[in-house]
Amino acid sequence: MPTKFLTKDGFQKLQEELDHLRTAKRQEVAERLHEAMEGGELIENAEYEAAKNEQAFVEGRIQELEMLLASAHLIDEDDKNHKGVVSIGSTVTIQEQGYDEEKFTIVGAAEANPREGKISNESPIGKSILNHKVGDVVPVETPSGTYKVKILKVK
Repeated sequence: MPTKFLTKDGFQKLQEELDHLRTAKRQEVAERLHEAMEGGELIENAEYEAAKNEQAFVEGRIQELEMLLASAHLIDEDDKNHKGVVSIGSTVTIQEQGYDEEKFTIVGAAEANPREGKISNESPIGKSILNHKVGDVVPVETPSGTYKVKILKVK
């Protein structure tokens, strides 16, 4: 299994989700199952089937989170090499010729959220700019073609 990188915030959010699933969500699903079983015929009970499906989803997500958190590599922002080289945890400003500047943080795939300005180190841009420095013009290969971006700032 490839190494999964997480920031301290990302680790905390996933840990909170896991705690919620283990406690409140498991209890909620168990109550739904109990209520559906009291209804009589389980063979044709749609609510029972829906609750069983939700239970399977919750248990699968719990397993996934446990494995992720157990094997995650935490990004220590204090130890990062800040010498202008892009690494996981860096906040980067780039610009493609003819477009506005874009600013985002490179994170592990588990906590990537482009709407929040967090892109994965496994994404086309993330992979391309890792280990490059301010001033570098880097080709980014995507399924729709290749384009170049210039790295303007790295924090």
